This record gives sequence, C-alpha cells and structure tokens, in this order.
Amino acid sequence: MVEVWQTWDVELAYTAADLLVPQAGIGQPVPHGGEPLWGIYQVAPATGAHGLRMLPNSELEWRCAEYGFDPDDVDTLIDVALHEPHLPARDDPLAWQSPALAALMEEIHGLPAWWTPGVPDAERSAAHLARIAAVKKHLVRVEDAPQAHRAAALAYVGSDRVAEPDPLAPMRTGVRLDPARVQARVLAVEWVRATSEKPQRPAFGLKPPGTFVGMHPAPGGAG
Repeated sequence: MVEVWQTWDVELAYTAADLLVPQAGIGQPVPHGGEPLWGIYQVAPATGAHGLRMLPNSELEWRCAEYGFDPDDVDTLIDVALHEPHLPARDDPLAWQSPALAALMEEIHGLPAWWTPGVPDAERSAAHLARIAAVKKHLVRVEDAPQAHRAAALAYVGSDRVAEPDPLAPMRTGVRLDPARVQARVLAVEWVRATSEKPQRPAFGLKPPGTFVGMHPAPGGAG
C-alpha cells in the first residue's frame, strides 16, 4: 500500500553565511552562504510521523543541469524534489526485503542517470520522471494537506496567517532560478560525463572547475 505524506507548510530560510562586521580601513570581503533554503513541513496522517524537508534552491539548479529540466518549470522541480528522497539506493541490499521497494527497483532498472554519457536531455529528463512516477506508484505519494486542517492548525496556535489553497504557494511564486548558476552547473555535469570514459582537453565550453580557456588557439591551430 502506498504511503501518503501531506505537505502542511513551507518557510523560507537561508544557509549559514560568513558575514563580517565591517571595520574602518579594511576592505569588505564578499560573503559566502546565505543561499535560499526552503523548509517543507510534512506529516504522514496514517502514522502521525512528521518531518521537515530542507530544500535548497541549489538542488533545483542541479536537477536542471543533470536532467535537462526547464528552470522555469517550478512545479515539476518541486514534485521531483518532494519524491526523490524516497528513491532507494541502488546498492542497498536491505531494499530487496521490501516488496514495494523491490518492485520499484525492478521498474526503474536500466534507466539512464545524470552521469550516463551520450543521452539526450529529453530522454534523460523522461527517465527521471519515470523514477518519480514509480515512487508514487509503489512507495510514497506526497499530497497537500486539506486547507481546512491547515487553517485549524494556524488558529489553534494563535497565528494570524491565512492558510492558502496551496501550501507550497510561497515557494512556487518565490523560486526563480538564476540562468548563470544553472549554466555553471551544466558545465560541471558535462565535464564529469565527458571525462568518465577518457581524458579531455579543456575547451571554451568543456572544462574543469576554475578554468578559463579564453581565446587560446586550438592545438595545432594558428597562433
């Protein structure tokens, strides 16, 4: 039987930031951190279990780079992120002791992964969506908690917040992925794929991290 988890709320926070208080005569370094971090509150009504799914924006950026998802298709990216944690590890021997996990693993076996070289983005994204569909079919389905229940919970704790029809509305309207950040991750993924089978000479569009090729001529080309 498929387990249902309900989404009750989402809240925006941020990752740790190395902010420093400015001092006179000292240049202010560029801080790192402070990345958007979404906290998604979930409850399994059948068991009463509850948890917090912490989802950084960078995870959505990576899924776009790895599987070719449209950065503007926030609904698909959120759906993938909600169900992905329930995918079993490929080498987990205990997974085969669960009939549901075994059926899931049988269904998704052989699908191309993000690191599989030579696969078009359309096929790669379709394969990952098939994994998510298999999770929903065999294992877990994530749904919205009823609006009336969420409204009652807010009233119970004395909050003046209003329960929206969609508990993830702040995230759906607030997530806007930066094209440059997505493209940088595309470069990282493509380098891993290209070098998985043989060494590669860095080029303008295919390079290891921290590498700037610029206008260097190709080997054997004109100087």
